[in-house]
Amino acid sequence: NSSLSTLEEVNATEKGKRPHPVMLTRLLALAAHALAEVDNRPEPKDLWKEPINATLWKPCSDQRDWEASGNISSSEGTNGYIIISANGGINQQRVAICNAVTISRLLNATLVIPKFLYSNVWLDKSQFRDIYQEDYFIKYLKPDIRIVKELPLELQSLDLEAIGSLVNDTDVMKEAKPSIYVKKILPILLKNRVVHFVGFGNRLSFDPIPFQLQRLRCRCNFHALRFVHKIQETGALLVERLHGHMPHLSPLQDNLLGHFAGKSVPGGNRNGSSKYLAVHLRFEIDMVAYSMCYFGGGKDEEEELEMYRQIHFPALTEIKRTTKLPSAAFLRSEGKCPLAPEEAVLMLAAIGFKRRTSIYIAGAEIYGGGRRMAAISRLYPALVTKETLLSPSELEPFRNFSSQLAALDFIACASADAFAMTDPGSQFSSLVQGYRMYYGGGDLPTLRPNKRRLASILVKNATIEWKEFETRVNKLIQQTKQVHERPIARSIFRHPRCPECMCRTDN
Repeated sequence: NSSLSTLEEVNATEKGKRPHPVMLTRLLALAAHALAEVDNRPEPKDLWKEPINATLWKPCSDQRDWEASGNISSSEGTNGYIIISANGGINQQRVAICNAVTISRLLNATLVIPKFLYSNVWLDKSQFRDIYQEDYFIKYLKPDIRIVKELPLELQSLDLEAIGSLVNDTDVMKEAKPSIYVKKILPILLKNRVVHFVGFGNRLSFDPIPFQLQRLRCRCNFHALRFVHKIQETGALLVERLHGHMPHLSPLQDNLLGHFAGKSVPGGNRNGSSKYLAVHLRFEIDMVAYSMCYFGGGKDEEEELEMYRQIHFPALTEIKRTTKLPSAAFLRSEGKCPLAPEEAVLMLAAIGFKRRTSIYIAGAEIYGGGRRMAAISRLYPALVTKETLLSPSELEPFRNFSSQLAALDFIACASADAFAMTDPGSQFSSLVQGYRMYYGGGDLPTLRPNKRRLASILVKNATIEWKEFETRVNKLIQQTKQVHERPIARSIFRHPRCPECMCRTDN
């Protein structure tokens, strides 16, 4: 039985009836039949390609021109020191690092190598030096800001909270404008010589922001942050086994893999040359619990997720207790629920990926385990993960380090011939999409479903015919593949096609 709940199933459950999986079973059966039929036909010609105008955008955030910008502040860092303790997982931390770099330049401050807070969700004690090359980071950004590994001795003994230098997320609004930092933070910096930001999640706006500061933020993300050799070497091994040949030298592989790109890794090549699709299934228990959605598992699922929320998201539990929240059916119809593996596989089949397609599944442990994954593996048997591609001894150095494991997934997804995300709101998927957009040269398509529109199609699963399902899903995916400049206030990490980060070759 499939455990995917459609709107009809959710509505039925809310009325006290048992979830009825037959409707989805029908659609999955249609998908299996369609995949068997098209096995010898050519794939859609644009399946592995971006639209032609994607080639007009080239990376250029490595180009510096502070003088032309009116010399925004200075790279000397003479106004004091900025410390950040970033929360979240590797993806939230990466955004925090680049925002801190940008604010350090704005305030003419010296940045202390960022610290990472331990999270009771991610359970990873990794620090900056365990994931990124510290010396490369410091050297690469030297023309932009001054970076040091530690505070000077005379400042280390200060009680930062007592002197008012401790700044929490409640002190600075989300996506604050640069002017807020100049007005509120600079006086503290000048007075106390040090400011410590704790949390620092998404605390800098994307617009309005001076051109060269935005470019610096891009430069940090796409050029200055390089994984440590341990991650690069194992990442190269993954990519070599997925493609069947050593990673080609390219700007993308140079950034991700360093000197391991273009160099055969012992034990790397295990099969013939092939394309692969990477899929980020953001369906771990934390995501499922936080979404407040229902996924067809009845009372057991509801109790398990509620218990998880009480431990890991107590604020959400309190809101649920005191506030009338939208129903699970409404959340799904609005596209607020993560795609279950069953929904994801229907999308892949509809847009034309053949049954024999090699698929790399990124993500931590899928909620529901093998039972959830059965629908995908039945339709696409050539499924692999880092756990199946790497031996236990190759994985051993990364065990118990979820951020380092996520870095391996990042490399595999960014390097894939096509990448499909199942949750456009995911920070991981957003960063992978941005990397592919920045370095891909128009050759690295990303498939990003509009979950609200997909929900409106899936709700008809009891009656819709496969041809109509195919047509409608293809239409919504094509619309998200269109090439356009970054909209105002959109993340440059997700969408770097803008003059600050990339240059148009037809101008």
